Amino acid sequence: HAQLVESGGGSVQAGGSLRLSCVVSGLPYRGYCMAWFRQAPGKEREAVARLYLRADSTTYTTYADSVKDRFTISRDNAKNTLYLQMVSLKPEDTAIYYCAARFGSCSGNYDSYNYWGQGTQVTVS
Repeated sequence: HAQLVESGGGSVQAGGSLRLSCVVSGLPYRGYCMAWFRQAPGKEREAVARLYLRADSTTYTTYADSVKDRFTISRDNAKNTLYLQMVSLKPEDTAIYYCAARFGSCSGNYDSYNYWGQGTQVTVS
């Protein structure tokens, strides 16, 4: 039974930093795409960053253009934890951030993700 639990959200001023964490249980660390999505009021849920551990143990990552060079997705397999390091935060980054997982490749379509955390609020003013 898979479970994803996020933490680390909060309120920061523009230009500040936050690190989100997602503790993952019940899923193997290979074969699944792990992703961070966000949803702002009145907007669709969008894929912010995605990560996939390849069979040769290299990591594939991809980012939305709006966060490239500011956000970094990573995982610590020993801690079963996915991270999203966010720097140079902007007011437009304000949203609820969700950790998600799906079997296989890293689709950007949120409908294709099977497992979701409860979300954590990030507010940038």
